[in-house]
Amino acid sequence: MRFPEATFSLAGAIVPLMRESYDAVIIGSGPNGLSAAVYLARAGASVLVIEGHDQIGGGARTAELTLPGFHHDVCSAIHPMGVASPFFKTLPLADFGLEWIHPGIPLAHPFDDGGAAVLHRSIDETAATFDRASEQAYRRLFAPLLGKFDDTLVDLLAPPRWPGDPLGLMRFGVRAFPSSLAAARAWFSDEKARALLAGNAAHSLLPLDRLLSTNAIGLMLMLAGHAVGWPVARGGSGRITAALGAYLSSLGGKVETGRRVETIEELPAAKAYLFDTSPSALATIVGGRLPESYRRRLRRFRHAPGVFKIDYALDGPVPWRSAACREAGTVHLGGGLDEITIAEREVNRGIHPSRPFVLTAQQSVCDKSRAPLGKHTFWAYCHVPSGSKVDMTAAIEGQIERFAPGFRARVLARHTMNCADYERYNPNLIGGDIVGGVADWRQLLTRPVVRLKPHTTPDPAIFLCSASTPPGAGVHGMGGYWAAKEAIKVIKR
Repeated sequence: MRFPEATFSLAGAIVPLMRESYDAVIIGSGPNGLSAAVYLARAGASVLVIEGHDQIGGGARTAELTLPGFHHDVCSAIHPMGVASPFFKTLPLADFGLEWIHPGIPLAHPFDDGGAAVLHRSIDETAATFDRASEQAYRRLFAPLLGKFDDTLVDLLAPPRWPGDPLGLMRFGVRAFPSSLAAARAWFSDEKARALLAGNAAHSLLPLDRLLSTNAIGLMLMLAGHAVGWPVARGGSGRITAALGAYLSSLGGKVETGRRVETIEELPAAKAYLFDTSPSALATIVGGRLPESYRRRLRRFRHAPGVFKIDYALDGPVPWRSAACREAGTVHLGGGLDEITIAEREVNRGIHPSRPFVLTAQQSVCDKSRAPLGKHTFWAYCHVPSGSKVDMTAAIEGQIERFAPGFRARVLARHTMNCADYERYNPNLIGGDIVGGVADWRQLLTRPVVRLKPHTTPDPAIFLCSASTPPGAGVHGMGGYWAAKEAIKVIKR
């Protein structure tokens, strides 16, 4: 599949420049790779970023995938972790073109009767839409966490370590421990509240009966919605990495695009090499620089199921039956708790669900720059078994039509990507895995391998900084930040 040039490049702000040696060379220009480069450049290090694609960005790129003037987010689209990121908050990204836009409603989850569960910015406003018992339970669940959100998030987005806020993390951990399926049934009697939790937990790509991991991810996303919202980047997700790249350039950092790295011997001399890649790619590229036993462990890293995604150019807004869905930046499609549980269980058993859980984003509802006047973009994907080449268009559109009758009549053009397309587009997305590996509790605590400092390797000059390292998936740059904190120690020796 041929991809058009990303709509938002740095327009010459980043100029490829090679020299004989650098303090640090970063392979891969996703949010983590660029964050590592920025951290090191701010510390005074000379930095080169090498990217195999012709545009920087990794999982945060924007392109005209369907028709001219329709700007689609190729991978990530909605960014609660981006606006909340402890590292991004320290950077002047607004000065380099990044602007967050908040939809009227962060998230809606429609039902067959035309109603919807709605995640509002306000805990009270969200809770008030449930029955009395679930309303009280929702407030008890989230209100104690909200005031300490920033401190708790720093601990959640860090490698395993002694937390800065032990009580806050313990308060979150107690709520996160049960599986999402058990928690939804125990905490809520209202199906709307149950489905809201299930839809957020399903972002994990895990069965909802898994302990600790699914509920941790679901609660973190919902808490972020209350604390900071679920915004989009004006103009597209590519603006996030464009801003990081432009800031890096202002610090003297360099980027070379369109250069695929096969072996570490191809790279300029450096005191530190940071890989924003999959663990297996690191093992292949560095070869004998790392012990074979360590490389075997990297290759055993477990990848998550894949995705099938459709980008739409629409002649008008999605005709949702629910009024709340028309205002929401994100809409989850999957019926109630039981239907979502079945769909995610089937995916993890290698089955393509007939009624998949579908995650959708309608960025043009709040960002008018995404489409020509009066037109709209729409972004939808479902989970599928790893490596799947099955066309899920009919199943996805069946779910959309279920809650938005007449949707197909609004479609001007479609662009689809299966697992193989995603892996060709970005070799780090192995089998279509967009989350950097299985996020169950075992691998959350041991990614990429069991190691006291997980971003380091047995070679003191080689580091891994991708989403396959703590804290995992999300456009927040924290994997790159933590790896760079280790790398700077080597550089400054």
